[in-house]
Amino acid sequence: MIMMYEFNKKQKIIMVIIGSMIIIAFLYYIYTKEDDSVIFAEENMIGNIAEDIEESEETTKEEINKIIVHVSGAVNKEGIVELEENSRISDAINKAEGLKENADTKNINLAFKLEDGMKIYIPTIGEEIEKNEQIQNKNRIDETSKYVTSSSGVIQDEQTNGQSEEKKNEKININTATQTELETLPGIGPSTSLKIVNYREENGNFKTIEDIKEVSGIGDAKYENIKDLICVK
Repeated sequence: MIMMYEFNKKQKIIMVIIGSMIIIAFLYYIYTKEDDSVIFAEENMIGNIAEDIEESEETTKEEINKIIVHVSGAVNKEGIVELEENSRISDAINKAEGLKENADTKNINLAFKLEDGMKIYIPTIGEEIEKNEQIQNKNRIDETSKYVTSSSGVIQDEQTNGQSEEKKNEKININTATQTELETLPGIGPSTSLKIVNYREENGNFKTIEDIKEVSGIGDAKYENIKDLICVK
């Protein structure tokens, strides 16, 4: 009886040890599984954040690269159209659902590169534009810097052409130019021209023309397009 009692006691000890090992192994499995779940969740969260940032950057880029122009005259649907940056007059016509049958495009450069805020007028065949209307159109160019005479079919007389050429060759002083005058520069829309004016008011006059690159929105590419058209005095 004494030997049997001692054997049962050892057996119980062994069973306790084995049971403890099973419990420890089970707890270890549960712990490591939860840890892996946390790591997996964190990786998913980081991945989602990265995707959101990428989508946000793509959306911002898409918004920046859009321009809005006004198409009127002999097109099937007059009005405001949204285009990709660096679009041509032909693209604007397509957005306006094409030309009417009586449209006259012989004096229109369909490959003309558009800028934000421009107006394109398509005349009809046989449409006559009086000389005083030509002068009024030129005045609109000087005032708004957004009316595209070269794309409107308006044929200017020699005097008007001479005045336009002289104005074209005159460089813009970025230290004194108004917002409207700055918008005559290629690629400079209302938003960027306002930034130039605000930068000038906050930081003083530009010392060199290259300093304009300090303005938000004017990088190397845009600077290359305007550097021969601007000056500082």
